[in-house]
Amino acid sequence: MNILVTGGAGYIGSHAVRKLCETGHSVVVLDNLSYGHREAVPNNVPFYHVDLKDTDQIETILRKHHINAVMHFAALISVGESVQKPLLYYRNNTAGAMSLLEAMERVGVRRFVFSSTAATYGEPEETPILETTRQQPINPYGRSKWFVEQILQDIVTADPKFGFVVFRYFNVAGATEDGSIGENHQPETHLIPLVLFAAMGKRNNITVFGTDYPTPDGTCIRDYVHVNDLVTAHVLGIEALSDGDARFYNLGIGHGYSVREILDAAKKVTGKEIPTVFGSRREGDPARLFANSDKAQKELGWNPQHTNIEEIIASAWHWHTH
Repeated sequence: MNILVTGGAGYIGSHAVRKLCETGHSVVVLDNLSYGHREAVPNNVPFYHVDLKDTDQIETILRKHHINAVMHFAALISVGESVQKPLLYYRNNTAGAMSLLEAMERVGVRRFVFSSTAATYGEPEETPILETTRQQPINPYGRSKWFVEQILQDIVTADPKFGFVVFRYFNVAGATEDGSIGENHQPETHLIPLVLFAAMGKRNNITVFGTDYPTPDGTCIRDYVHVNDLVTAHVLGIEALSDGDARFYNLGIGHGYSVREILDAAKKVTGKEIPTVFGSRREGDPARLFANSDKAQKELGWNPQHTNIEEIIASAWHWHTH
């Protein structure tokens, strides 16, 4: 297939581009480079420095490259920033997706893979989280993605030849085996790279928010999935789509790791001390969040290869020190 990858210069998007190329697809990348990195895109892959709001330009790209399907990663991802700047998130994540979908409608592209988020569940009533768990996002970031999910369902109702798949997940980590691309956010907000920065001396310490949760070691438990496993699911999803499909899948390794377990694993992997400060709980942090991904494994044949947290952290460490 000829596939347009939006956000293809970002962390997850750049890994998806490589996986798609490896599996024989023809890839075109669109990214506004607000957070992506041009060097993360292979030189032989057509690249367009274009913003999602430029519907006409996206239409031109879709026509020029005879695009059959779109894999959409381009989004802002900071929960805290979304609370401070909600319009920015609705403009980029929700309105941006609408602009992209409008361009697809003009050209007649009817296959769409959406990189959503488990933040659409909010503070779920059950763990592990199923695809049928009630969605009640608690911040603009989660809502900005949830709105797109609603839009996609309305489109497939109106156009039975349209087909989409939505992937929801929590924490993505790790890097390519050769250390050529990895997680490179500015600023960085994710736990594993922040822990590794502390090990490298790039930050003074890591703060653990809350040690009195009802968990075995008192710290929050979260889901982690290796980036290569994640993008493999996206490729399987785009290859499985048919007319009228409205598919929703959670992605994860089926269980979570606590903050203390992340710290212990990072210490083993790096061989270094991790300076740690223990703070109070953050408002809105549930004790446990992890997803059930049985549906993706059953329907797509997805089989995550990296389920050991030390292995996941080791690949990230290789990237940061390569």
